Amino acid sequence: MDGSDRIVVRWRWWLLSASLVLLGAAALLANGVHDRLVMGDNLPQQTESRAADRWLHDHANAGKPDLLVVAEVATETTGSVDEPKVAAAGQQMIARLAADPGVRSAVSYWNNQDSALRSVDGRTALGMVWLRGDLQERLNIAQRLVPRLGGKQGPLSVKVGGDAQVRVETQRRSEHDLLVAELVAAPLTLAVLLVVFGSLVAALVPLTMGVFCLVGAMALLRLLTEVTQVSVYALNIASLIGFALAVDFSLFIVTRFREELAHGRSVPAAVQHAMATTGRAMALSAVSVLAALTALLVIPSPIVRSIALGGIAVTVLAALAALVVLPAALAVLGVRIDRLAIPGPWSAGRRSRHSVAAEGSPVWARIALGVMRRPVTVTAATGLLLLMLAAPLLHVRFGLADERILPAQAQAAQAGQVLRESFTSQVMPLTVILPHQTRVGDYPQRLSAVQGIAQVEAVNGTFADGRRVSPPDARSARYACPAGTWVAATTTVDAYDAAAAEVVQRIRAVPAPGPFMVGGPGAELADTRHLVAGRLCWMLTITALATIGVVMVMTGSPVLGVKALILNTLSLASVFGILVTVFQDGQLRWLLGDFTVTGTLDLVIPIVVFGVAFGVSMDYEMFLLARITEEHRRRRDTPAAVVAGLQHTGRLFTSAALVFALVMAAMASSSIVLVKMVGLGVLAAVLIDATLVRALLVPAVIRLVGTANWWSPWRSP
Repeated sequence: MDGSDRIVVRWRWWLLSASLVLLGAAALLANGVHDRLVMGDNLPQQTESRAADRWLHDHANAGKPDLLVVAEVATETTGSVDEPKVAAAGQQMIARLAADPGVRSAVSYWNNQDSALRSVDGRTALGMVWLRGDLQERLNIAQRLVPRLGGKQGPLSVKVGGDAQVRVETQRRSEHDLLVAELVAAPLTLAVLLVVFGSLVAALVPLTMGVFCLVGAMALLRLLTEVTQVSVYALNIASLIGFALAVDFSLFIVTRFREELAHGRSVPAAVQHAMATTGRAMALSAVSVLAALTALLVIPSPIVRSIALGGIAVTVLAALAALVVLPAALAVLGVRIDRLAIPGPWSAGRRSRHSVAAEGSPVWARIALGVMRRPVTVTAATGLLLLMLAAPLLHVRFGLADERILPAQAQAAQAGQVLRESFTSQVMPLTVILPHQTRVGDYPQRLSAVQGIAQVEAVNGTFADGRRVSPPDARSARYACPAGTWVAATTTVDAYDAAAAEVVQRIRAVPAPGPFMVGGPGAELADTRHLVAGRLCWMLTITALATIGVVMVMTGSPVLGVKALILNTLSLASVFGILVTVFQDGQLRWLLGDFTVTGTLDLVIPIVVFGVAFGVSMDYEMFLLARITEEHRRRRDTPAAVVAGLQHTGRLFTSAALVFALVMAAMASSSIVLVKMVGLGVLAAVLIDATLVRALLVPAVIRLVGTANWWSPWRSP
C-alpha cells in the first residue's frame, strides 16, 4: 500500500474529525465574505484611456460620472423640463446632491443649460454626479444616496444610472443569484447521484465533498480579501465551480472504490487501489485545471485575475478533499457505502453491485465498438458538427460590458436605456487630454475632420467637418485647467460600439501639439483589445504546454497530449460559437430568461469561459485517458483498450457531466449577463465534451492514430 494512502486509512478518524473542525471554522470565516467583496474593474488599469480618465477626474473635475440622474417629466405632468416648476424641482434636487459631503461635484441641464443634457423631446434632463474617495468609498456613497434620489421627485420621475449604480446593483443581485443557485444545485445533484449509485449513502459522499468545498471556497475567498481585492464575480463563479469539481472528483473515486470492492478486495486495499489509479488521474486532472486557471493570470484584468485566483483556490481545495478527506471517509464506510439502496428501474440498486461496477456498461461498450468499426465516418461527422457550431465565430464583434448586463427592470438599466434613446452621443464623448499644454491651435479643427467625429468642443470653440461652427462661450472655459487642456469629441456611432474603437485609432493618427491621451468608452475598448491580444498568446502558450506536459506524465506519450490539445481547442471553438449565437445575435435567448442583446460579445469574460471550460474538458480527458492507458498496458491492443476504457468510464462521464451541467445551469440562471455567459459557456463545454468529444471523437481519433498514440522519445511503444 502507498505510504500516503496507508496514513490516510490508519488515521481516518483523526482526519475526519479534523475535517469537521476545519469545516466549522470555514463556515464561521465565510460568514462575512459578502461584505469584503468588491465590484472591481473588468478592464486593465495600465492603459492610456484609463490614464486619461484619471487625469480628468483629478484635474478637470470631469470625465465619466459616477452617477447619472435621469429626470423625466412625470407622465401626469404636461410641458417640458424648462417649465418653471419642473426646473425648480430639478435645481433643488441637484443642489441637495451637491451639498452632500460625499459628492465632489454635481451638474445638470438646469444649472448649466448644456443642450447635450436635454433630451430631443425636451421631457428629460440629465444630472451628472462625481463622488469622493476610491472606488469602494464611492460605491458606499452611491448606496446611501440613490435610495433618496430614485422615484418621484415632485413633477419629476427620477432613475439613477452610471458606473457606481451599475456596480451596486450588480453586487446586490449577484449575492441573491448565488443563494438561489446553491439552493437549486444541491438537491438536483443529489437526485443525479442517487440515480448513478442507487444508494443514499454512496450519493451523499460526493455531495458532502461538494458542500465541504463550497463552504471552504467562501472561507478561502474571505482570506484572499486580506491580501488582494476579490470581485463579487469570483464568489459566484469560483464557489459553484469548486462545488461541481469536488462532486466530480468524488464521483469517479467512489465509483472506482466500489468497483474494487466488487472485485473482492478488502476495504483498505480497495481504497489504496482506487487512489493509485483514479486518485492519481484525479490529481493530474486537478493539475490540468490549475494550469488553465493559472494561465488566466497573465490577462491584465482585475476581474479575470480575481476569478482565476478564486478558481485556483477552490480547485486545490477540491483536490485535497478528494485526496485526503474522501479516502478517509471511504475507509470508515467500507462496504456500508451501498447502504440505503434506492430501488427502481432507473437505478443500479436493482442490479448486482458486482455486475455494474466490475463489468462496466454494455451500452457504452456497444457505442465504443461502433466507433472502432467506423472511425473515419465518426471523426468526419463529429468534426463537421463542431465546426458548424463554431461558425458564428466568423462574425464575432467584441465590445465592453455596460449597464445592459443587468436585467431590463433594473434602475440602472432603465436609466441607460433612456440615455440611448433620448440623448445624443455628446453625453459620453471621446476625450483627448493635452497635459501641460496651454494652447491647442488648430488641433480641434483637424480632429473634427476625422471620419466618425460629429463635433469637437475645445477651449477655443466648437468645430465640425474641419471648421469652427461656434466661437468659445462661457462653457468653453471648462476645457482648460492648470494641469493642461482637453477636448471632447462626439462620435457618430454609439460610444460603446466596436466602431468607436476604430474612430479612436483615427484620432490617435492625427498629429497633436504635444503629448496626448485619448479617453472615453471607445478608447477603453481599443486599449483593452490591444492589451488583451498581446497577452492572449502567452495565455494560450502556457495552456498548451501544460496540457501536453500533464498528458505526457499520465500516459508517457506526447502524441496523446497534442491530440488532447487539438480536440479541446475544437470543442471550445464550438462553445464560443454558441456564445456568439446567444449573446451577440440573440438567438435562443428564451432558454436563459430575458436579457438585453447588445450586438456584441464582451471582450473579457469569454477569457474566463476559456480557462474554466478548458480545465473542465481536460478533467474528463484525464480520466478517460487514464483508463485507456491502464487497459492498454494490460492488453497491448489499442482498439480493445479504447472499448474497455469507454465501457468502464462512459456512464461516469455522462453522470459527471450531468452533475456539472446542472450546477452550471443554476449559474446560467443568474440575472447578471456576465455570470450567465460563464454558466452557459461551461455548461455547453461540458455537454459537448461528454457527448460528441469524449464519447465519439476522442475514441475515433485514437483508433485512427493506432499504435502511434503510444510513441514516446524516451521509451519503445
